[in-house]
Amino acid sequence: MKKTSAARRWPLWGIVVGALALVVIIGSRFLPNGESEQQNQQAQLSQGKQAYNDNCASCHGADLKGTRQGPSFIHPVYEPSHHGDEAFYRAAANGVRAHHWRFGDMPPVSGVTQAEVGEIIGYIREQQRANGIK
Repeated sequence: MKKTSAARRWPLWGIVVGALALVVIIGSRFLPNGESEQQNQQAQLSQGKQAYNDNCASCHGADLKGTRQGPSFIHPVYEPSHHGDEAFYRAAANGVRAHHWRFGDMPPVSGVTQAEVGEIIGYIREQQRANGIK
């Protein structure tokens, strides 16, 4: 019996499919899994907490609940729908005129980078969620 061209292609397709399966199996070992992603998130939160402590805690409190010099971030007025992340970036870069509280104007935060502010925001948002502010 003579083999048709379609019959000759099956072994080739088997090799291709097998090679792709092998690539998927081996390649998946190099993709981040849930555990490493969680470790990365924890590291970012840790960096955010450190940057917050270095740049914000003296006025807003180590526990984010405010001091005599600045308001609490664990307050609905700072929820994302009222004060979005951009408000934090602008506050750090330019300062803020007093408008919700009677603490006086907030000066710009010198020496803090935009990347650090992003880490701080991540930490603040995580703490807000932990305290029921969404």
